[in-house]
Amino acid sequence: MRRRRFLQASGAIALAGLAPGHAAGPVQPARRPLRILILGGTRFLGLHMTQYALDRGHRLTFFNRGRTNTDRFPQVERIKGDRNGELGGLAGRDWDAVIDNSGYVPRHVRLAAQMLRASVPHYLFVSTLSVYAGFASANDEDSPLGTLAEPATETVDGTTYGPLKALCETAARDAYGAGNTTILRPGLLVGPDDNTDRFTYWPARAARGGRFIAPGRAADPIQLIDARDLAAFAIETLERRVTGTFNAVSAPSRFTIGELVDESVAAARSTVVIADAPQPVWLPADFLAAQKVLPWSDMPVWVPSEGETAGFAATSMQRAAVAGLRIRPLADTVRDTLRWHRQRPTAEQTTLKAGLAAEREAAVLAAFLAAPKP
Repeated sequence: MRRRRFLQASGAIALAGLAPGHAAGPVQPARRPLRILILGGTRFLGLHMTQYALDRGHRLTFFNRGRTNTDRFPQVERIKGDRNGELGGLAGRDWDAVIDNSGYVPRHVRLAAQMLRASVPHYLFVSTLSVYAGFASANDEDSPLGTLAEPATETVDGTTYGPLKALCETAARDAYGAGNTTILRPGLLVGPDDNTDRFTYWPARAARGGRFIAPGRAADPIQLIDARDLAAFAIETLERRVTGTFNAVSAPSRFTIGELVDESVAAARSTVVIADAPQPVWLPADFLAAQKVLPWSDMPVWVPSEGETAGFAATSMQRAAVAGLRIRPLADTVRDTLRWHRQRPTAEQTTLKAGLAAEREAAVLAAFLAAPKP
């Protein structure tokens, strides 16, 4: 039961990195500008991909329904259409590469890939670590993938999300061939412009001040990737025509939940005037479970490193590191996320989509502090 709830939470859609981190300073232009088509492009990851590609000197085209962030990047060409069969706007056009960061249903990926194959030589599909069949042990790119009892389903939910993404990968490779396809399997995407609030919860909660719940043990590992790091890796793989499948996530032992909590407190102290200083209270995993406080959804980013989720934060990223993936320091992501969060509309700052509500957190904390200690 716990595994099912975890998969539903981790698959929900709103729907030490081995290479050095990003250096400060301006982005250097690419040696050869590319013409890149992005299927989607106007949410979270797509925004960072667009910015990095433009900074590198590439020319971009968005293909989407024209409903989201229409005021962002006015210099980018837009083709209006729908992946569900309304692809006519792509006919007769050619690009150097296509980025598919909006494919969740295999049929949609198949339609786009088959149409573009003759005029676009390189297909990059953004998948997810949720494709793996289980997390009781560490996964690498060759680990078993999840499957569906009803492969024809197009209902995307917490239990179908990962297996559908696996089928999307297959659809892209079938159309393009392995030698022309790049599959990126990111872990938890974090950073500015995140519309899920999962990572944002921690610096935002620290900025509210006072006692707050920190889950499990400070040494519990976590894995994530700043969307800006994934964006850079994606664009650079297109520039170098790197193909294959890559887990795009921080190294298994690089970050811990304790570091995330500490950096959130530090960022809050340096950014916000707080009357009641933030003070994490570490609650054991078994106490949280007894209080029905769920990992990943109620306590975002974190899951216990035991049982069915023992390998969740131990995914190999060796292949991506060799291919050039760079992971920035956690402190940078926390700081930038908090700054972005504090520029959001008030309603978005006060009502997050993830994490415990203030009243619920207070009740759990009170129960813990009142409980007899061994």
